[in-house]
Order: sequence, then structure tokens, then C-alpha cells
Amino acid sequence: MKIGNVNIDGYVALAPMAGVADKAFRELCMEFGACYCVSEMVSSKGISYKSEKSAKLMELSEKEHPCAVQIFGNEPKTMAEAAKFALQYNPEIIDINMGCPAPKISGNGAGSALMKDPVLCGEIVKEVVKAVNIPVTVKIRKGFDDDNINAVEVACICEENGASALTIHGRTRAQYYSGKVDLDIIKEVKNALSIPVIGNGDILTSDDAKRMYEYTKCDLVMVGRGSLGNPWVFSNINACFSGDKPHTPTFEEKMQVMKKHIEKLAENKGEYVGMKEARAHIPHYFKGFSGAAKLRNDACRVSTLNDLYELIEKAKRSVV
Repeated sequence: MKIGNVNIDGYVALAPMAGVADKAFRELCMEFGACYCVSEMVSSKGISYKSEKSAKLMELSEKEHPCAVQIFGNEPKTMAEAAKFALQYNPEIIDINMGCPAPKISGNGAGSALMKDPVLCGEIVKEVVKAVNIPVTVKIRKGFDDDNINAVEVACICEENGASALTIHGRTRAQYYSGKVDLDIIKEVKNALSIPVIGNGDILTSDDAKRMYEYTKCDLVMVGRGSLGNPWVFSNINACFSGDKPHTPTFEEKMQVMKKHIEKLAENKGEYVGMKEARAHIPHYFKGFSGAAKLRNDACRVSTLNDLYELIEKAKRSVV
């Protein structure tokens, strides 16, 4: 598929996940077969206030392209300025967040709250498209709640105002991540648009990806939480569509990849900050193994890379 003039050569992309899909994780997932990734969401107001923390979220490495920088906010001009600012980091695409359900985002009128005002959605897309010379995409949800399911309306307005592709998570904001993803709404959006549609939600296995592709006819699938501690989900989805056998990683393989991931995280952010953030990743690598509950509890206390190495040795003794 193509997003504007950008070739996306593959079957599955990595979703933007705040506090999770940082540079180290994006690189890892691309290495395992993700064909496209999106940065953590960046506050447009943070950029306007010259926040170094916000700007740092836009930094991309050579190993994670094609990649989009995702911005959020509810002021068209401020969003346009943030998009222009992002160009210095060489993303292929600018993505607009209209789907985040977090109260601190939607409660301030951004993220999924934008879907309550389709006209504003269109104004934001129009201003961002005018501001940059690369494709602009939008990520939305099914709607704000069950009384306001307007994904098709918002998607059409985004396309009319210049969006080059659209990603839809098949849940409402009110659902957060509960219940099941609604494949029907993804299908409806796909049928209503002429631009590419990316399906998102509940993709944990290659069978899930195949089901979404076949039922909705979407152009690409996007994996979020299903990739945590499991970058193999990308290679296995690719294997499914190329006729190869899926791979179930051994415990040893999981520990090797976890070690590489967390070391890169510590290298990028410094050991103190990196290891604090690693606590959100490490427990996922133990999922499905004996003694996992105790290991996950221990993971919450790692503070140094040496703590990580000791935990890995402890895990090997308890699992083997």
C-alpha cells in the first residue's frame, strides 16, 4: 500500500503507545518485521511551549523507517506548527491523534474527545496538511461512546480535508480497552473511504490479523498491546501471509531479546530512567512461563542493568 507517496511494504504496523512505543521498542519491532511504526504521541502545546521533553519524543533513528510522528491537541494552528516542527526529525508521515482515551488527554478536549466535534476534526486536518509537505494521517476510534458512534462521519471529513490514510481502533472511548473490537465499524469505514484504512484492536496473533484483513478488507493492520514482550507477533503475521510456519520463541530466546531491548532502552535514556521504564516491559516477556507471577513481581523492583541480569539468571533457574 501507499500512504501518499510513501510505500508501506508489508502486512503489519506497530501502533503508537504512550510510555511504551519509544525508540528502543520501535527499533525492535521493525527488526522483527513491522513494516511501519508511529511515535509516541507528542503534545502540540508542549512543542509551542518549547518543551524539550516533547521534542525528544519526536526523535527517530535510522532503523525505524518508514515512521510517523504523532501529534495531539485541539487547536488547528498549534497542531500545524507542531507538525512543521516535527519535519526536522525526518518522519515520512505526520499522524494526528483523535483516538487516545486517556482522561488527561480526552478530558482536555484532545484525543478521542475530538470525535465529538467533527467540524473541528476537519479544521485540524486541513491546517496540518497545509503546513507540511509530507502525508498526513489520522487515528480515530469507533466513536466517543455508544450514543455517539460516528467513525464513518469523522473519517470522511478527514479524507475531505486532505488525510492520506486513516487508522481506526474498533472501540469507543468509553470502552477504553474493554470488550471486543468491532470489526464491522472498521469495515464500514473502509467501504466509505478511497484512502487506505488501517485496522487496529485485539490483534494478538496471526489468526487475529488474518481475520481482520479478510472481514474488513482493510489495507494494513496495526498491533499495539499484542506486541508487548512479543515482537515475534510481527514475524508470525508476516509468516502467515507468506505461507511460512509461525515461530514460538523459547524461553532462552525471550530472555535474549528482552536483554537486548532493555539495554537499548537504558542506552537511550540513561540507566536510571531507562530501568524505571523497563519495569513496564519486563513482565510481558515472562508471560506464559512457570513462576511468571513471582518474576513479574521481582521485575517491578529492577533499578540497574545488573538487577536485570540477576533477574534473568533467576528466571532461568525457575523455568528450566
